[in-house]
Amino acid sequence: MVANIGRDELKAKMDRGDPIILLEVLAPQYYRHSHLPGALNLPPGKVAEMAPDLLLDKEAEIVLYCWDTA
Repeated sequence: MVANIGRDELKAKMDRGDPIILLEVLAPQYYRHSHLPGALNLPPGKVAEMAPDLLLDKEAEIVLYCWDTA
């Protein structure tokens, strides 16, 4: 299932300690500058290559996010 969630819902999940995998979908230079605590970087164009190594917990909810870099 795919669903959009807002900041408040994501914060609530993080505060509760829900099993989630946070993936920041931006270029590495943006990840190095700032990312959510515990987030992993999954740069555009590297999904097929990197996803299997990052998505080890098959029970966790996967949350993809990106910042507006404009």
